[in-house]
Amino acid sequence: MDIRPVTSDATWQHARGIRQRVFVEEQACPPGEEWDEHDWGGPEADAHHVVGYEDGRPIATARWRVAMWRSEPVAKLERFAVLPDYRGGGRGRHLVRHLMDEARRAGLTTLFLHAQAHLEPFYRDFGFETVGEPFQEAGIPHVRMVQRER
Repeated sequence: MDIRPVTSDATWQHARGIRQRVFVEEQACPPGEEWDEHDWGGPEADAHHVVGYEDGRPIATARWRVAMWRSEPVAKLERFAVLPDYRGGGRGRHLVRHLMDEARRAGLTTLFLHAQAHLEPFYRDFGFETVGEPFQEAGIPHVRMVQRER
């Protein structure tokens, strides 16, 4: 999978289409909760979006941004989505590792995410640890997870 940054309206439409399919249609996330000010073109468009391509087709997307957690700037990894026909082949792992590497290159030593609860073991494999209690986000059980550079 070739992962590229979102740098134009065209690549943003690829990311948006994947998120629409996965989060809004498949997982029934309310559109008002899926799209926010951190997205491409938004008033606070501060997130670093990427799209994964396979054979020229957009198949995966994710983003990261700087956020505050416990009075510390962290890289908040978000909106990981792989189209259904492309799951199970390591593409999600490749996408997570790519965002982790980008955030580390930007100088952030703590990575943070809200994982869907059923994906907690997946992120644990990357060294993330669960902090706090489970919670609901967009009607889906989630857990907060953090990884600190050792």
